[in-house]
Amino acid sequence: MSDGDFLLRFLLERAQLRGVVVRLSESWRQVRERADYPPAVADLLARVLTASALFTGNIKFEGSLSIQLKATGALSLLFAECGHDGALRGLARWRDDLPDDFTLTRAGNPLLAITIENAASGQRYQGIVPVDADDPALLFARYFERSEQLPTRVLLAHDGERCAGLMLQQLPASAAGADDDAWNRTGHLLATASAEELLGLDAERLLLRLFHEETVRVLSTQPLRFGCRCSRERVAGMLRTLGRDEALASIRDDGRIEVTCEFCNTRYHFDAIDVEQIFLDPAGTPTSAAEH
Repeated sequence: MSDGDFLLRFLLERAQLRGVVVRLSESWRQVRERADYPPAVADLLARVLTASALFTGNIKFEGSLSIQLKATGALSLLFAECGHDGALRGLARWRDDLPDDFTLTRAGNPLLAITIENAASGQRYQGIVPVDADDPALLFARYFERSEQLPTRVLLAHDGERCAGLMLQQLPASAAGADDDAWNRTGHLLATASAEELLGLDAERLLLRLFHEETVRVLSTQPLRFGCRCSRERVAGMLRTLGRDEALASIRDDGRIEVTCEFCNTRYHFDAIDVEQIFLDPAGTPTSAAEH
């Protein structure tokens, strides 16, 4: 697969390692065009969005995986999410005083978290990633090794129009496998991959170029796309948490509340009757149309 947005899972049979390749173009375009991101913010968001897709590659669940950065500096929020169905979304918030040489470690008390939400069980797991380097790929690799006890290598690349990633992990049952050199050997091979190859080379050709002696086996591929989880029901739930009086006080002079999704720019409108219905029938949701 050389075109489109996709996730490809593979196995290196000789080394007994699993891996994921992700390539994004159209979904990344839809994310970046929803705000005038400064170059440093766009680059970081592209890499984190790619990582959110990479990390779903070895997780079997129905739900979503998100990566969130919060900081007290000029970049206050960065969020990227990928669902089990391949739907991606992301955004960032920043101030005008963001320096041109912005880096992660200068973000201002940065807190980076990976959250997995299992839709079937309702369980939510969150792990904190220490921000002790500026390269998000290095941070994520350290996170898996420290928190999950899974030796992991991550490559991330972005050229403005496209972003891509490659992840290698030891299989949980093979950490003490017979091939003691496999992890070091494949690490040296992976280090030869250039950003241009990661972004532009056909995925299977890239894997064969890097690991042709390791017996590459493609396990599956999955298309990726931009997709938002917002809905009228979710917005109604948000209004419900405000309480009836505050929700009614939010009605504008035109007689409506307007809520705009920051991810997809969909606008949801609620009038006074809609608001009353939310609190009269908490299980129901007014059916007025949303606007894009």
